[in-house]
Amino acid sequence: MKKIERGAQFVAQNLQLFCCPVCQADFTKVVEHSVFCAHKHQFDLSKKGTLYLIKHGVTSDYDDDEMWQARRILLQAGLFDPIIHAIIAQMDQPTNANILDIGCGEGSVLHRLEELRQNKTESYVGFDISKRAINLATQQETTGFFCVADLAALPFRDKSFDYLIDIFSPSAYHEFKRVQTDQGKLLKIIPNANYLGELRRALYDKNDEKHAYSNQKVLDLFYQHYPEAKTQRISYEFELTPKLFENLLKMTPLQWGASKARLQEVAQKGLTKISVDVTLLMGEK
Repeated sequence: MKKIERGAQFVAQNLQLFCCPVCQADFTKVVEHSVFCAHKHQFDLSKKGTLYLIKHGVTSDYDDDEMWQARRILLQAGLFDPIIHAIIAQMDQPTNANILDIGCGEGSVLHRLEELRQNKTESYVGFDISKRAINLATQQETTGFFCVADLAALPFRDKSFDYLIDIFSPSAYHEFKRVQTDQGKLLKIIPNANYLGELRRALYDKNDEKHAYSNQKVLDLFYQHYPEAKTQRISYEFELTPKLFENLLKMTPLQWGASKARLQEVAQKGLTKISVDVTLLMGEK
């Protein structure tokens, strides 16, 4: 089956998940490779089987093929595996669960979740604001569906997802709560002070504001919306080969504010391991 046909099939079988980004009406039908809402707004599937569900043009610092390819290499090498296992440990095995990957990037996390969960009754949807990332995500061998969408105006119906996965993405909690089922969970990963600490300290001097990091504001905001939230710290070291380190530099936004001279120096010296230090936030309504 072609990707466009697979995408059309997924939407047709899961119309109850989607709503129109233009008028917020429900999606009602799929005709060949086009999707229609109740007010007859039309959205055409791409050849890769994706939908563009943003009603305005967007620009993103993350719309970079090289960065997304580097992320895929690191994730397929296992960089986030302990994080993904911790997320899965907080998920039940309900029948017909709907799972949303917020800011899914090039799709590796969604693919790994599906691979580890091994539950064919579940529906997986990943979205990102980067069209390049979504195009790469369609290369994954997954039954999931990918679309271009804006987290501040989610093209999904109220109470449509049992699990919302958010790894390092920004948050629009009013929208997250809207699409979260009454018994659903938001599982959000935020970096701690020592996340990629070796690289941060190598790239920035002590007097630079990027030399240190605090997630307190992000944590406080989460508790404002989910006062009964639970947290779990996940901390480990990940071994790097020279090639993996090269891709780590391409993948992380930490490089964006560093001088070219410092980047070249760090690239030459390299790192043999990196610290992954994050907090899993678990929010229920």
